[in-house]
Amino acid sequence: MDTALPYTVEANGITLACRSWGPLGAPPVLLLHCRGADGADWTTIGERLAAPPHPRRVHAPDLRGHGRSDRPGDYRFEAMCEDVRALLAAVRSESADIVGHSLGGIVAYLLAQRHPGVVRRLVLEDVRAPQPLDPPRPLAERPEGELPFDWAMVRATDGQLNAPDPVWWNHMGRITMPTLVIAGGATSHVPQDEVARLAELIPDARLVTVDAGHLVHEARPREYLAVLEPFLYG
Repeated sequence: MDTALPYTVEANGITLACRSWGPLGAPPVLLLHCRGADGADWTTIGERLAAPPHPRRVHAPDLRGHGRSDRPGDYRFEAMCEDVRALLAAVRSESADIVGHSLGGIVAYLLAQRHPGVVRRLVLEDVRAPQPLDPPRPLAERPEGELPFDWAMVRATDGQLNAPDPVWWNHMGRITMPTLVIAGGATSHVPQDEVARLAELIPDARLVTVDAGHLVHEARPREYLAVLEPFLYG
């Protein structure tokens, strides 16, 4: 069953748009996009993971404040995490492999910390360790015109990135499922030593670098899949 066109799911009191690929009943994978994108960002990866000979049931939601999902005004990462947990229940998946890129990676590791039973394997794409930004991000100015996301989400997430809850760091030891950290290499704007530090904080994490910049799965999907698939199917 391929429902790559967005459909909606009621989750955690809001409406989330979602795309899905692959046969019903196949092992589930959830793909979480970066800030400013939406679930369509994962189309190439989702279609590949859903294809034979080992198809997966792949879900790629628009996180709150993005794409066609609701814009409720509350954009704490913890709220996004609870959205994802509720989404899994709505699509009748007790657990899934979780893949998160950048902002989606923060949501993914919070899910693994708070609800480890729903995360079978965890993949974090170019995600930095949760320490205060130095220097902090300045107040961003809204671009002109219509945006495919809520600008309030940018302001809210910048605030949490500048001063993350110390619990995020302190609870990294709760992430005990197999974890793959994919770094984007020297051309990424994310400091790679901070990505490596994240991998060090997680007890069963493996770090792999794909020299593609921050948008690893978009810029080099073949190389990305060459790393991702053996981990998910191993």
